[in-house]
Amino acid sequence: MAKQSVIEEALQTLKENGFKYTKKRATIIEFLAKKNRYVSAREVHEFMNQEFPGVSYDTVYRNLHDFSDFEILEETDLNGEMKFRIHCGHGAHEHHHHFICTVCGKTKEIHMCPMDFFEGQLQGCSIEGHRFEILGRCEDCQK
Repeated sequence: MAKQSVIEEALQTLKENGFKYTKKRATIIEFLAKKNRYVSAREVHEFMNQEFPGVSYDTVYRNLHDFSDFEILEETDLNGEMKFRIHCGHGAHEHHHHFICTVCGKTKEIHMCPMDFFEGQLQGCSIEGHRFEILGRCEDCQK
């Protein structure tokens, strides 16, 4: 799915959950769709402050968490800091996991699921969800 479709889908999700369209919300989503990697709230705030001088960090942070609650964004904790990226479900329908660069936040999709192995060992259990991430340094950050 093209970036524009991902953005439109995310904005529609907000509307369906009672959030009004605002240029600030749309700009946050556009920024994250363009970056297509994990970024910190601080990095989003710095960008937003250039676009909307004086925007508060709390406003940006609250929106990021709201977007995450509605599965517009994925979040992860890297090096003790919460980071956000556009949710893979927005634009991708295939189940997958990620390699995440701990330096730049770049992600690479992993098209296999380790749960195939674990499900056989958890007979009688009800698995309600899972998350699998491999952390390391990408090619560019190793140079």
